Amino acid sequence: MTTARIKLPKKLIPVFSGQADVRGAYGGRGSAKTRSFAKMAAVRGYMYGMSGVSGILLCARQFMNSLEDSSLEEVKRAIEDEPFLRSYYEIGDKYIRSKDGRIAFAFAGLDRNIASIKSKGRLLLCWVDEAEPVTDEAWSTLIPTLREEGEDWNAELWVTWNPKRKNAPVDRRFRFSTDPLVKVVQLNWKDNPKFPEKLERERQRDLQERPDQYGHIWEGEYVQAVEGAYYAASLLLAREQGRIGRVAADPLMTIRVFCDIGGTGARADAFTMWVAQFIGKEIRILDYYEAVGQPLASHLVWMRSRGYTPDRAQIWLPHDGDTQDKVFDVSYNSALTSAGYTVTVVPNQGKGAAKARIEAGRRLFPSMWFNEPTTEAGISALGWYHEKRDEARGIGLGPEHDWASHGADAFGLMCVAYEEPRTSVDDSEDAYNGAGGWMG
Repeated sequence: MTTARIKLPKKLIPVFSGQADVRGAYGGRGSAKTRSFAKMAAVRGYMYGMSGVSGILLCARQFMNSLEDSSLEEVKRAIEDEPFLRSYYEIGDKYIRSKDGRIAFAFAGLDRNIASIKSKGRLLLCWVDEAEPVTDEAWSTLIPTLREEGEDWNAELWVTWNPKRKNAPVDRRFRFSTDPLVKVVQLNWKDNPKFPEKLERERQRDLQERPDQYGHIWEGEYVQAVEGAYYAASLLLAREQGRIGRVAADPLMTIRVFCDIGGTGARADAFTMWVAQFIGKEIRILDYYEAVGQPLASHLVWMRSRGYTPDRAQIWLPHDGDTQDKVFDVSYNSALTSAGYTVTVVPNQGKGAAKARIEAGRRLFPSMWFNEPTTEAGISALGWYHEKRDEARGIGLGPEHDWASHGADAFGLMCVAYEEPRTSVDDSEDAYNGAGGWMG
């Protein structure tokens, strides 16, 4: 019996040892995770075929418009690295299959072809690369298709990704799983024994020139600020100056809650709240809240559980806070007022409102202090909030409306409300100085 020796990063040896339902690796660039999983997929196909098992090895990504967007070339290169794999597989421009006819690779995009996966035949293995954007719906459809099993084997799901958001479905499902049959490890450039010198030069450049993105690109950290994000430079400076850490509330000062209104239902926009105190020239940001599809009662329960009761907290709403609900004939303003809160509705700022909120946020950022343990999700939203681009024409189209925009809009509302000149004060301990600052 011939034995082949496969070289892998040491961290992957336990991942590919023994029985598993899920095997995976997450981390930054240069870790060799993609090439390693491509090679092991080909090895697993070889093992199946030599054992007389026939079926399909599916390589999937969330987005795949053509084979050029697939893992086809990675698998080809991995096969070409190993003589025994080269002799087993037949490789064409658009296909990879075993010469004995037992094993075939297939490639699919989960965003468009998820339903067709059920009809692909006997799936022995599915490897999802670049899995960070894969949705819960896609996972729920894909996983039940991996039901084949035989003597000493079962169909497996393999997953590789570079983390971006802590609440991404791939992280929730696999990274933090305690199931012993879910074998997932972090793999970064330093774990790659063949890390190329060229990549090392690129890594050093990113470390020096793009420190705000370095951790995500190379160390597998969550994104703190995407390239082109409106608040990227401000967040980086805040971290360097120690303004993102621990901030305590002043028990004598008013709690201010700034909202962006969502709706009810699973597909509704998120309802977000930033909680802050204006003390002297500082904006102390204490808390952040985000929920999707929940009624107002749920938001009120959270506020009261944190001590943001009507006797301590006041609420600011965007202009649509006065809009009546079509079903219940009540506005957020009237509902929150009925709950005992003092509510201020910020008028519609008209054309250019989004830009005005962003500029206000940038001006005020140097005065902001964030309590990181309770605002981490909001900080992630600010780091992601970026301009939508028309790359063909090279022009900006305004803020991208995505998961981060709701938290950013509530943040912008806070900044606009802070800068709004006032002729009178609404509580005895605060006084507005008429030049963009609150005096405690």
